[in-house]
Amino acid sequence: MPRHPKFEEHRYLGDKRHFVFYDCDDDTQFARVEDVPLEKLQSFAPDTSAEARNRGWRPAHIGPTTD
Repeated sequence: MPRHPKFEEHRYLGDKRHFVFYDCDDDTQFARVEDVPLEKLQSFAPDTSAEARNRGWRPAHIGPTTD
């Protein structure tokens, strides 16, 4: 699936409503990003999961969890 032109250069995008971020290189997570309204998306610079966590965002957990 092609990314939105505004965010095509970003791998990690956050949902401002829930303060979770998604990895757009993961097809399952990217499918969830498509359901988020554009005005509720946040990108991070540098574009890393560490930077998202540094800003207080938590990674989205999609699918069943394994212990």
